Amino acid sequence: MGRMGRHLLGLAVAGLTLATGGAAFAELGQPKPWEWTLQESGSPVMDNIVWFHNFLFVLITLITLFVLALLVVVVIKFNARANPVPSRTTHNTLIEVAWTLVPVLILVGISVPSFRLLFLELDVPKADITVKATGKQWYWSYAYPDNGKFEFDSLMAQDKQPRLLGVDNEMVVPVNKVIRVQVTGADVIHAFALPAFGVKIDAIPGRLNETWFKATKTGMFYGQCSELCGKDHAFMPIAIRVVEDKEFASWVETAKKKFASGGTSTYASAAGPTQ
Repeated sequence: MGRMGRHLLGLAVAGLTLATGGAAFAELGQPKPWEWTLQESGSPVMDNIVWFHNFLFVLITLITLFVLALLVVVVIKFNARANPVPSRTTHNTLIEVAWTLVPVLILVGISVPSFRLLFLELDVPKADITVKATGKQWYWSYAYPDNGKFEFDSLMAQDKQPRLLGVDNEMVVPVNKVIRVQVTGADVIHAFALPAFGVKIDAIPGRLNETWFKATKTGMFYGQCSELCGKDHAFMPIAIRVVEDKEFASWVETAKKKFASGGTSTYASAAGPTQ
């Protein structure tokens, strides 16, 4: 095998290793290698976001192809060679009405599912559990006012996978329950974002914002602060572990004892994030 053959074989092996190795970590609720679509949905809100995204993609593709076809017709049929004597038409009522009404009807058709989706995201249903998420420089703190009023910090952990997303203490919630998330900031503006649940809301100091999700699958789900909040903005991930009801009840009892006396993680601001 020549040098070129060995080089191509090496590239093929490296690509296969990357693909298979990435697949090992490509679990539900986190980014995947070479991903070009939205993350797999884990909530009803994200189901609707995915549907709306696909609907708009099909619509804009059809519009683009239609405009392209018009341009091709114009180029072929109305060039100087085909029309040595150009038309002097300056007005066509039917065409002008059509290119005004058709876009309006398209936008009205888009607005109906758009408003429905916005209402679904913003109208918080009756919650089964409330969790308060406080954004800090540069980590998150979670409180469970309905389950004993304990609170703990969640910091990025260097020794956990996936890289830059693993934390020392995850938010834990039960599956198939409505989770109301109250979000605020302790210092600057942060943003609580979790792609698989279709959640993104600002954490603003002095203001309490609300969002919600209902996880339909158990497992780990990851997000990040999505508002530029300082030098360690990239190192304050969000990790939510979705479990069955019995496991959640057991975790609550353990958490009450573990975090009863302020047993939260220690954040050394001078040392930077826990990488």
